[in-house]
Amino acid sequence: METLHTRCCIAGGGPAGMMLGYLLARAGVDVIVLEKHADFLRDFRGDTVHPSTLEVMGELGVLDDFLTRPHTELREIGGRINGVEVTIADLRHLPTRCKFVAVMPQWDFLNFLAERGTRYPGFRVLMRAAVSDLIIEGERVIGARANTPDGPLEIRADVVVGADGRHSTVRERAGLSVQDFGAPIDVLWMRLPKRSGDSGSVLGYFDAGRLFVTIDRGDYWQCAFVIPKGGFDALRARDVQVLRDEIASMAPFMRDRVAELHGWDDVKLLTVVVDRLRRWYRPGLLCIGDAAHAMSPMGGVGINLAIQDAVAAANILAAPLRAGTISERHLHAVEKRRLFPIRVTQWAQVFAAARIFGSVASVAPRPPSRTGSLPWPLRLLRWFPYLRRFPARFIGMGVQPEHVRTPELATPRSS
Repeated sequence: METLHTRCCIAGGGPAGMMLGYLLARAGVDVIVLEKHADFLRDFRGDTVHPSTLEVMGELGVLDDFLTRPHTELREIGGRINGVEVTIADLRHLPTRCKFVAVMPQWDFLNFLAERGTRYPGFRVLMRAAVSDLIIEGERVIGARANTPDGPLEIRADVVVGADGRHSTVRERAGLSVQDFGAPIDVLWMRLPKRSGDSGSVLGYFDAGRLFVTIDRGDYWQCAFVIPKGGFDALRARDVQVLRDEIASMAPFMRDRVAELHGWDDVKLLTVVVDRLRRWYRPGLLCIGDAAHAMSPMGGVGINLAIQDAVAAANILAAPLRAGTISERHLHAVEKRRLFPIRVTQWAQVFAAARIFGSVASVAPRPPSRTGSLPWPLRLLRWFPYLRRFPARFIGMGVQPEHVRTPELATPRSS
C-alpha cells in the first residue's frame, strides 16, 4: 500500500475542502485534498456565490479573474407570494466589494479554486480518491485511508479535516455524535428549458404552503419544488402530471414547458437535513462545512457557510500546521469561532421552515391562498424599502463573516 505524508489531509473537494486547501497551501502548508469523484460536474448543487464569499475572493486578490467566468448577478432577491411580487432583500447597500449574488455553476467555482491552488507547490488534489477509513493511534487520528483506481492509499497527516459533506465518512469513522434538528421538507430538483423573454432572476413562487424556485443557469432553469418530508415515495406512485400541474399553477410562464418532465427519472430528490455535530473535533481531526453542520437549502447559504468555515480554519490552523505544533486546542478554537453563526443560521432555517411548511401535508392540488394577501412582515418590506437591507445582510453576508488573515507565504508557480 502506498503511503503519502503531508501536514493536512482534507477529505472532500467541495467548497469547504477546496477553499481550505487553497488557503493553507497559499500560507506555506503542505496539503492533500481527496475527492472521490473524477471531476466536479455534479448537477443540482448550490450555485449561489454570496457577497461574503466574493469578499473573500477579493481579499485573496483573485476576484476580477473569478468574475470573468460566466455568471449572472442578482442585486435583489424576491418572489411572488400569493400572486403578489415582493422584493425581500436589496443587496445594493451591502458594505462589500460586490453588492450582488453571483449565480455560477458550482463546478466552475471548484475548478477555479483547484486551478489557483495548483500554483502553490504544497497543494495537491487526488481525484477518484474516496476516503474509506481513518488511521488512529490511541485516541489520536494520524491519517486517512482512501480507495483509488491504483489501489488503496494511506495519507499520514498532522491533522485530517473532514469536509466530505452531510453523509461524511470521516465523522462516522471518528465516532462523532450528531444532533438532528429536523426539517419538515424535502426538495425536488429538475431542469426546465429557458425561453427568450423569461426573467433572469432567481424567483420563488409561494402559495398555500407550496414553494417553487427557479435559478437561472443561462440556457435553462434549475428548479426546486418543495415537498413534505418523506413524501416523495407517495408522489412517485402517481403520474408525473401531478407535479407538472402544480408547477404550471404556481409559475404560469412554465406551462408551455413542463411537458419536458417526461417522468420521475427527470426529477432528483434532495433529502433535507439540518444537523450539527455535538463536537466538531477529536485529537488530530476536525470537521467543517456540511460534515460538521448540514444546512437546509433555504436562503442558499450552505456553500457560503462552508467557505466561512474554511477561512476561519485556515486563519487558526495555518501557523501551527506550518510549525508542526498543531494541537487539540487549535481544533477547539475553530469550532468555538464558528459555532455561534451556525447556531443562529440553523435556528432561523428551522424556524422559517416550520412556520412556512409545517402544515403542508401533501402535494395534492390545493386551493390557492387569497390572491393579494401578504403576511405582515412582507407588507412592511413593500411599504418601507429600507427594511429590505436587513434580510439582504443576513442572506448576503451571514452572521459573523470571516476575513482572510493568512499571509501568502508560498511562492506561486508562474501561470
